[in-house]
Amino acid sequence: MTQSFSPLIAPAALAARLAEPGWAVFDCRHRLADHGYGRRVYAEGHLPGARFADTEEHLSGRKTARSGRHPLPDWGAFSAWLGAQGVGPESRVVAYDDAGGAIASRLWFMLRVLGHDRVAVLDGGFPAWQRADLPSGNTPPAPRPARFTGRPDPALLLEQEAVAASCGKGDWLLVDARAAERYRGDTEPIDPRPGHIPGAINLPFAGNLTPEGTFLPPARLRERLLAAYGPVPPERTVHYCGSGVTACHNLLAHAVAGLPLGRLFPGSWSQWCADPARPAALGEAPGAAAP
Repeated sequence: MTQSFSPLIAPAALAARLAEPGWAVFDCRHRLADHGYGRRVYAEGHLPGARFADTEEHLSGRKTARSGRHPLPDWGAFSAWLGAQGVGPESRVVAYDDAGGAIASRLWFMLRVLGHDRVAVLDGGFPAWQRADLPSGNTPPAPRPARFTGRPDPALLLEQEAVAASCGKGDWLLVDARAAERYRGDTEPIDPRPGHIPGAINLPFAGNLTPEGTFLPPARLRERLLAAYGPVPPERTVHYCGSGVTACHNLLAHAVAGLPLGRLFPGSWSQWCADPARPAALGEAPGAAAP
């Protein structure tokens, strides 16, 4: 589907539309080390009418020993949940967090996979909303159920076997969105093995943001991404991170920059490193992108 809805929305623009019918806002705040954090801060205060989207419960599926930490959910179950939250085929969806879009971009990308392009991320998230002195509340909404239907687009995903088959062959450019120290394997606080997938470059998602936590202007994002990819077309990139969440931030950056989307490796490093037969690389890769 051709995108007809801007991938970012500013706080003032969203505030002006909150009372309009057909808009659905989702609070995606989450912390990997504290799974109860999102629900707590949502209960303390959120955008008026915002629903809560739990990364562990709503934006991920059933975990196995080899699935990675945040496998994508069953698309039928996810569609049913969206419908229960009042999202229909014409809904305009906005996702936000307090991490520069690092979590909200997961919901954005999942809706794009299902062909729903009327979805945006609140630029700057809840901190930007508060800085603008816009209202918040703590009353959960009671959305009117809708019927959401979507068909997943396999062209936006690349699973582990295909990633492994492409390693070293130049079919795809693997892009690791984690911080440089995790990419290099200097530290690994979450997963059982350090390092990165051989051949991957490092493009930390935090480099897409200004110091205030908003996205860089489209021209600067475009320059950053294309410089990292070199001769590889943006649509031939495959993005991963620790578990397939923050990698979506780089895909959102594609959309903001006006570039074609690449693909997501949903299992990411947590799935890759769970298989002892999969190789791991340490240190900098030749031509690795700067943060």
